[in-house]
Amino acid sequence: MQPDRRVFLGFSLFLAAGAACAQGPRVLERSEYESRLRGLWLGECIANWTGLRTEASRTAPPFFTDADWGTQPTGAHGPIVFVTDQNPWRADDDTDIEYVYTHLIRVDDTNELSPEQIRDGWITHINRSIWVSNKTARTLMDRGVTPPGTGYGVANPNWMMIDAQLTTEIFGALAPGMPHEALRFAALPISTTAGSHAAMASRFFALLYSYAPVVPRSLSPHEKNLWLIDRARSFMPEGSKAAGIVDFVRADALANPDPDDWESTRDKIYERYQRDAVINGFRYRGWYESSINFATAIMAMIYGGGDYKRTLQIGTLSGWDSDNPTATLGGLLGLLNGEQWVRDAFPSLTISSRYWATATRDNLPDWTPSEPGEDRFDLLAARTIPMVERTILDAGGLIDDTRGKWLLAPVPAGPTSSLDPNWRDWLASATRAVRASGGTATPTSSILGAPWGCQCSGVPACIANGYELDWSGIEPGESGRVQFSSRTPTPTPGATLQLAVEYSLPVSVRTVRFIEGDQWPGADEGGWFDSLAVELRIAGVWGPLSPEAVQNEPLDPTRPFQTIEWRLPLTVAGVTGVRIRGPVGGSWGYATCLELDALGDTTAPWATFDLNLDGAVDLEDMHHWRDHPIDLDGDGAAAPEDLVFLEAAVRWREIDDMSQQHR
Repeated sequence: MQPDRRVFLGFSLFLAAGAACAQGPRVLERSEYESRLRGLWLGECIANWTGLRTEASRTAPPFFTDADWGTQPTGAHGPIVFVTDQNPWRADDDTDIEYVYTHLIRVDDTNELSPEQIRDGWITHINRSIWVSNKTARTLMDRGVTPPGTGYGVANPNWMMIDAQLTTEIFGALAPGMPHEALRFAALPISTTAGSHAAMASRFFALLYSYAPVVPRSLSPHEKNLWLIDRARSFMPEGSKAAGIVDFVRADALANPDPDDWESTRDKIYERYQRDAVINGFRYRGWYESSINFATAIMAMIYGGGDYKRTLQIGTLSGWDSDNPTATLGGLLGLLNGEQWVRDAFPSLTISSRYWATATRDNLPDWTPSEPGEDRFDLLAARTIPMVERTILDAGGLIDDTRGKWLLAPVPAGPTSSLDPNWRDWLASATRAVRASGGTATPTSSILGAPWGCQCSGVPACIANGYELDWSGIEPGESGRVQFSSRTPTPTPGATLQLAVEYSLPVSVRTVRFIEGDQWPGADEGGWFDSLAVELRIAGVWGPLSPEAVQNEPLDPTRPFQTIEWRLPLTVAGVTGVRIRGPVGGSWGYATCLELDALGDTTAPWATFDLNLDGAVDLEDMHHWRDHPIDLDGDGAAAPEDLVFLEAAVRWREIDDMSQQHR
């Protein structure tokens, strides 16, 4: 058991141990962060309802311009002005799903929600005022499907839409300055409704929220925005569509000699990602898609220059699904600057802090029974603080309860790809690795099914197309949105089906992953295995998995799109094939499969202040850093700032030791 890292000391004792270390770049004050969380919710609500005035009003030229601000042009949902007069603020899908996630985290006492917790939480609380991918995912949940199954392309044809970009930023706020934790918390909520480059865009916003509290204070507001964009951009694979959007918009905006001419960049976004999308190798999927709205968010962030009202104006006038990027940026600026900063943008107004969650969501507690609505932003922020402190402590940071200060946890050294669970999985995929090395991954099936509806193919190639696991972010084609089915024209109940993927090059395996497809009741009953045996091929011989292999969950004939994994106790080298075999279920008798793959070790990296691994954080670790400098704050470089950060941890521990002596 780790020792308690909380510090209970008075101010004078802290000074005696060297209070200067508390001014380091990764020390936050609890009260200040609580203000930032209030600013997040207030900034997001104002921005959300301001942006809604133009939602879907302009999805092609002629677009709105600055001249339209303060007017009510055709198609607008009221005058295009700042909306500040709601009391309480009415919930909307830009805020209420994040609100539900915050509720679930408190009730379930974990920042990393499980697939079942997400599904059950949605069923309990999210039943109306949802659209597109959110609605599809919610329908799948009624069939028992859990994330990430609800976000797979075959299961959810809306997986490339904007939905996850407006529902998951809060996970970044739960992990200030700790992007690896933010991505871990956000991974499953994002994959509830999104995949590929749409998921990358969603993760980008979670990263902005995570980095906001540690932006260098010496930077100008405009420079802070660019710093945030560059940090989040580093987590995107080169060549991905999302990375290309960031690079394209950033370059065009910064090259523009007129810092107010955001409209020219917006017009180029339209040309590149909508009008000429096919020519440019993209696909435009509609006004509520991920890509074009992701682009307008980056545009508004850069041209807004850190000014709250100007950012909202640009976001609202941008076009397409204008409330979503605007709400995200309003929340980001509130988190970056705090509640009072948001209120100062409207100095002559009294703006409500009340929130009406049950306007759109169900079965939530009433925290303010004597007031309109069910909650207030100050109460919500106070309930969120323990979630943030749990992140800090679990990741290896330190807390001084008496003075209300936090020393954020170190960030694991290494490439950003190692900090992102989706990216790690993709790099660990045997199918991807073999093909990237010029080899072949050959899928086979003992039964070739007959093609039929519901995107079913009887050809086994799709079980190794990498579609569901692809983290390259390249525009996915519809041809890959297909599942293998062993269904033949004649029923074969109880038949044994064997699926295999053989590799021309040896790989190392720690996990075997089987992603099931859909299931059907009634006359076409089937789609699942009744049981499964798993084998690896080593030195040309097939053999069973180690008896110590752990299966993550049992097969469930009532729940389609399961992701079943077998985790081996040790990594096995020299593997040239993986296969599964078992009797198929249902009265018709067949099984489905989206993907079968073997993965190498995907263990997440860990960071610690105990650099010499002697069980103590002390001056010896500072000496160790001077001999072997490493990046501790996650900025990509081992620099003097890392030593300042480490010194804060060392002195924090000294205070802890002194507190024990003075009890």
